[in-house]
Amino acid sequence: MSPTSTALTVRVGNGSPYQLNHEQTLKASQALLKHIKSSEKEKTKATGKKSLIKDDDSEEDEDSTSPPIWLVLTTKKHIVDQKRLKPSKIPLPHPLNSSANTTICLITADPQRTYKDLVASPAFPAALSKRISKVVGVKKIQNKWTQYEAQRKLYAEHDIFLADDRIVTRLPQLLGKTFYGNTLKRPIPVSIQPALAKTEGKKIARTEAEKGETRGAAQPKAVAAAIEKAIQCTYVHLSPSTQTSVRVGYSNWNAEKLAENIEAVVEVLVEKFVPKKWRGVKAFHVKGAETTALPIWLASEMWVDEGDVLGEEEVKTIEEAKVSKKRKGRALVNGEVEGEKGKKQKLLESNDDKLDEEIKARKEKLRLQKLEAMVDEDADSFIPKASNKGKKPKEIAV
Repeated sequence: MSPTSTALTVRVGNGSPYQLNHEQTLKASQALLKHIKSSEKEKTKATGKKSLIKDDDSEEDEDSTSPPIWLVLTTKKHIVDQKRLKPSKIPLPHPLNSSANTTICLITADPQRTYKDLVASPAFPAALSKRISKVVGVKKIQNKWTQYEAQRKLYAEHDIFLADDRIVTRLPQLLGKTFYGNTLKRPIPVSIQPALAKTEGKKIARTEAEKGETRGAAQPKAVAAAIEKAIQCTYVHLSPSTQTSVRVGYSNWNAEKLAENIEAVVEVLVEKFVPKKWRGVKAFHVKGAETTALPIWLASEMWVDEGDVLGEEEVKTIEEAKVSKKRKGRALVNGEVEGEKGKKQKLLESNDDKLDEEIKARKEKLRLQKLEAMVDEDADSFIPKASNKGKKPKEIAV
């Protein structure tokens, strides 16, 4: 009995015209995780190094040491026109940074002492305070971590980097390609400023004096809640392209857990970021760090609107316009060519034999000219030159 195939594109009667197939997502997740584990075993046997992935599907505390799993979105058109420095967050049913052993570096607005005291205060949760191994202000970043080697050291010392959303757009110039060359440890924006005051249920805008970077921080519990929310989300970095990758899990997870995160990310991506929603999606793939991408959804149409599809007459018109552009206004009439100035020029008759004779005659003429030049050089070499001996140098009057 032949196996039943699972469709990659599913239409529904109500709501969105398309939806993700749960069976296909789960099937792709199982195949990908199985392939990653088998590849890791082969690599371990060949190199003798210890594998980072466990053989069973038990929960692993050290998620950060396992290879990540990515969801790749391919759209029919560019999502945005320019690159955005501040990423957008997507909540996940299964957080990526749930390990208690991951270290956090918090980059804040100045003065940094305000935020160091806040993290060390008794009102701040002790479990989260232990994970925050460094609190550094933006001015200290400018003074201490502008060199490449210092940036690499800082990058390797911490697992997660959080940044005050007031200064996160300044960090690409300060931290450079060490942090922004990939999306693994890009600083995650977090709001740690005081909440806006309210009167009669409406928020009061801050004054110009309060908009500076030196204003104080929020209450310890509010800052802790913002940090917990930030590290439990995944982030999408939009750029002017048709492909966007989002981290959705790790290779030591089970397939059901990974599939739930994939479905949650797909729903937010399509509804919030893709123009025309499902009509603008070309494909969804899931892949590992060093694996081939497996499809979980493919569009049946390669265009967004019916107006993007050209008919035969429109294609013919475009081709004729290209031909006329190449000719640059020159038309062939009765064996003559009419130029831009209206002058007619006679076309040369094609004669291959005559052309070969002309080429041969030119080569012979060039050979004779070279021989004559060589004879002239030999004759000049025998002409005696006047000697300069005995002549005194001319004196120059001062």
